[in-house]
Amino acid sequence: MMDQLTLLQRIVVWILPVVFAITVHEVAHGWMAKKMGDNTASMLGRLTLNPIKHIDPIGTIIVPGLLLLTFSGFVFGWAKPVPVDPRNFKNPRKDMALVALAGPVANLLMAIGWASLARLGGIINTDFITLPLIYSGVAGISINLVLALLNLLPIPPLDGSRILTGILPSYWAWQYNRFERYGFILLLILLYTQILDKVLAYPLYLMQNLFFSIAGL
Repeated sequence: MMDQLTLLQRIVVWILPVVFAITVHEVAHGWMAKKMGDNTASMLGRLTLNPIKHIDPIGTIIVPGLLLLTFSGFVFGWAKPVPVDPRNFKNPRKDMALVALAGPVANLLMAIGWASLARLGGIINTDFITLPLIYSGVAGISINLVLALLNLLPIPPLDGSRILTGILPSYWAWQYNRFERYGFILLLILLYTQILDKVLAYPLYLMQNLFFSIAGL
């Protein structure tokens, strides 16, 4: 669907869904941390939907921009991590797992919202309103599903690793977290070799079909 758009049109369609997906993902972490007893993000002014507070020049602008410029079908990015201090939690490992889970859950909820917006566009059935809503809805569904699935991978420091840490016995959780120093390098290797694309392709395909059906597409 996006292939028929010019580069400028693609940027206009994707910019709001990408920034919003990344921003809300981080705010969700901070919001859950506050619920669990840690006010660090709140005190630092990070519980806000103002994207300026969360923008990471590389993860929020450069990486998504390059993926759009190369007409990649796989667009993702990240924001500055919301600061969380597990020492303020009653049960640090369990509560940190819930904080980590909040990000992907927020992305799935946003995917539902974007699907509803696209469906509304189809109901309105007026080109100058319908097409922008549908294109934005497709972009919103896609970026949020990618972020949810990507972050659920059990590779430190992704959210999936925090969730797994909360499940593992203490000794194995400690051993597992020692791998975190190599996690980002592994992600880069998986991305460069396109293994990451292959790992995410089928679950992304299934989830896109589900959410596109919600959108009436």
